[in-house]
Amino acid sequence: MDFQAAVTIWLVGALVGSMVFFGFAVAPTVFNSLNEEQAGRFLRAFFPKYYSWGLVIALIAAAAALSMDLIVGTGCLLVALLFVFARQSLMPRINRARDDDLHGVPGARKRFQILHRWSVIINGVQMLLLVVVGYILL
Repeated sequence: MDFQAAVTIWLVGALVGSMVFFGFAVAPTVFNSLNEEQAGRFLRAFFPKYYSWGLVIALIAAAAALSMDLIVGTGCLLVALLFVFARQSLMPRINRARDDDLHGVPGARKRFQILHRWSVIINGVQMLLLVVVGYILL
């Protein structure tokens, strides 16, 4: 395995690892340690950083991979684009729906649940794509 492939695998592994760590360690700890208001405030501050981290790592992995494997590079670019979508489009809509729910706006809770479910699905798709591109490189 050459250096470029090793760097790409390391970046992909680091990104998957950080995504899994968030889902299985950070999120449950936040909800078990903080009250609902504090947890919400923490997550609103955390998610823009989470999505930016994922975007940067996915873009670096894509840059490293594109010249050696088009499928791997494209997969990493797709992961990066999904981070942009989640941060710039989905997250603000989730926050608005949550605010509306807290203010008693009819239908807001259902809207929040649907949007949140989409964010979880997108995160899962990103992890799956990263596992696939990592497997291709091995």
